Amino acid sequence: MTEIRDAGEAPATTDLCDAHEDLLDSGALRALPPMFTGWGRRKSFCGPAATVRCSDDNSMVRTSLETPGEGRVLVVDGGGSLRCALFGGNLAVLAERNGWAGVIVNGCVRDTAEIDGCEIGVRALAAHPRRSDRRGRGERECALEIGGARLSPGQWVYVDGDGVLFSDARLL
Repeated sequence: MTEIRDAGEAPATTDLCDAHEDLLDSGALRALPPMFTGWGRRKSFCGPAATVRCSDDNSMVRTSLETPGEGRVLVVDGGGSLRCALFGGNLAVLAERNGWAGVIVNGCVRDTAEIDGCEIGVRALAAHPRRSDRRGRGERECALEIGGARLSPGQWVYVDGDGVLFSDARLL
């Protein structure tokens, strides 16, 4: 197994699952269903989670990404909405500039060519051209459940081409 050097470098999710079957069985390690598409230059990433819950309003996403990322992964629960995008090119640039390892959106993104130009990892359900509302609605640093997997702020997120894992603790 590859040793992790910093929060942005991710070990293979398959290796993590194989090495931690006991954690999968206990629920301390959770694999999300295969529901995400990837964008951004970083194809694998990991780090402690920061969380946002919002419904068709990305105000709290921007607020979170304006803070120092410090290698964290922002996990956005948009309730699986396919009505508009909660993350786009401008936010990708902001995330890259502020040191976020990646962003996972249980919803849509837009400006995918711009996202692909940034040194971050992004996973989302789909792309959608419509922007979200900006009314300041939403909640930060809250417990989430996405695809049947729970996640609390500070728990660990591991992402690569094979999937997304949520872990109660850092695995490497």
